[in-house]
Amino acid sequence: MKFAIISAGEGSRLAQEGVTYPKPLVPLQGTPIIERLIKIFAGHNAESVNIIINSRQPETEVLLHKLSKEYPVNIVVKDTPSSMHSLYELRHLLRGGKFCLTTVDTIFNEDEFTAYLKEFEESNCDGIMAVTSYIDDEKPLYVGTDSNMNITGFYDTPHPESQYISGGIYGLNENALDILEQCIEEGQSRMRNFQRRLVADGLKLRAFPFGKIIDIDHATDIEKAEKLIAEK
Repeated sequence: MKFAIISAGEGSRLAQEGVTYPKPLVPLQGTPIIERLIKIFAGHNAESVNIIINSRQPETEVLLHKLSKEYPVNIVVKDTPSSMHSLYELRHLLRGGKFCLTTVDTIFNEDEFTAYLKEFEESNCDGIMAVTSYIDDEKPLYVGTDSNMNITGFYDTPHPESQYISGGIYGLNENALDILEQCIEEGQSRMRNFQRRLVADGLKLRAFPFGKIIDIDHATDIEKAEKLIAEK
């Protein structure tokens, strides 16, 4: 399977709170978070790990070139206005079947991720999205599901069908990339609007619950993430 990492953001909130590392290089248990993701994906037989960073990340680019000597890493350097546009810039590297996408600061339990990938690989649906009932996000994306964990919608505010929020891990078939291209052509923006379009266009999406997923948006999230990956 192909994997992708979106790492084109600024990480400005971390910098404002005194974190001196660029976000992709924030260490957890001594390993930069982007390197941790690459190693996890490689451990799940990644055909390739396709990463987009912005032009203001020279330290990250140096690390990625170093890691590309050991792992199947492809690097795209591009400034983009949103995560959806970042995925668009990676799309040519992701065609040819299923792919799994995360944002660089998505921290999860590895055993749960293994179970998630297994279900995705064996599934005949168009996509499986990681979700969690743990809410520690300023602007969570609420995910509506039916009794069989089929996704019925994505919402900016709590909804009667939303027990979960999006976890920032997306498993999709390449037909989703056709819809992505249509969204860009129409001037759409934001990953959540792309996800809504997938539902509106009739793609069959399922939700896979994780116990806890943490995004590193603030300095205090680093300690939370350390605790999460230390749990067995």
